[in-house]
Amino acid sequence: MTVHETAEMLKVKESTVRSWIREKKLRAIKFGREWRITVVDLETFLNENANK
Repeated sequence: MTVHETAEMLKVKESTVRSWIREKKLRAIKFGREWRITVVDLETFLNENANK
C-alpha cells in the first residue's frame, strides 16, 4: 500500500504515516521516492498500538 492509501484507510494525514515510518514505528519499503507498506506490517503496527 502507498502512504496515501494507508493514511486514507486510517483517517490520518500522510505526514503522520511518514512520521511513523521515520520513527521506525511502522515498517515500510522504499521504491524509488515512494514508501510502500505491506498489509502484514500495517496489521502488526495496528495490533501493537491498539488500546488494551
